[in-house]
Amino acid sequence: MATSRCFLLPIFLKQPNPSPKFSKYQRALNSKITCSSVTAQTQLAKQELLNLISDQDRGLKTQKDPSKRASIIKAIDVMAVLGKDIATTGDSLSATWRLLWTTEKEQLFIIDKAYLFGTQAGDVLQVIDVEKRVLNNVITFPPDGVFFVRSNIEIASPQRVNFRFTSAVLRGKSWEIPLPPFGQGWFESVYLDDEIRVVKDIRGDYLVVDQAPYSWTE
Repeated sequence: MATSRCFLLPIFLKQPNPSPKFSKYQRALNSKITCSSVTAQTQLAKQELLNLISDQDRGLKTQKDPSKRASIIKAIDVMAVLGKDIATTGDSLSATWRLLWTTEKEQLFIIDKAYLFGTQAGDVLQVIDVEKRVLNNVITFPPDGVFFVRSNIEIASPQRVNFRFTSAVLRGKSWEIPLPPFGQGWFESVYLDDEIRVVKDIRGDYLVVDQAPYSWTE
């Protein structure tokens, strides 16, 4: 996924009667320096965000810590500024994305209360296929359980995706319970690279995911 960004700024050094060769070289050098500084800034901001969420148990601990939540959202806002010119709804959006942190209460409730059903939550995933216009929200319960919600999606803008839930399924090793669909909305991937994606949605919730080292399929 090529999502890096470089600003080509008109930086000129005072030089008496510069030769065409020098001017060409200097423009290339200035562009390279500017690109490197933007990349470094993005990497620092990204690492700051990942550090902030690393010990938050996917968001469960953040629910009880308003100060930490505010710090994380501030870091997300920084990533959104750095990613504002990145188109995030193309082929690079298609992947199995794994939850690192969220404010979505429904997901956090299921993760937290899974023990009431004699199990525990495994990976929480968002599986997107832009070409097929489908999205699955998935909560796994190892070794054999899974709850997933199917959605149809449409690309609304360079960063926004509209979605409509179509069905939901609770599945065990040898059984399956279909559930009715429930709702629609949109989300914006405000930053995306070949490692992580940062998301805001219609309800004001936030999501940080990374690319899972595997592909999930029904």
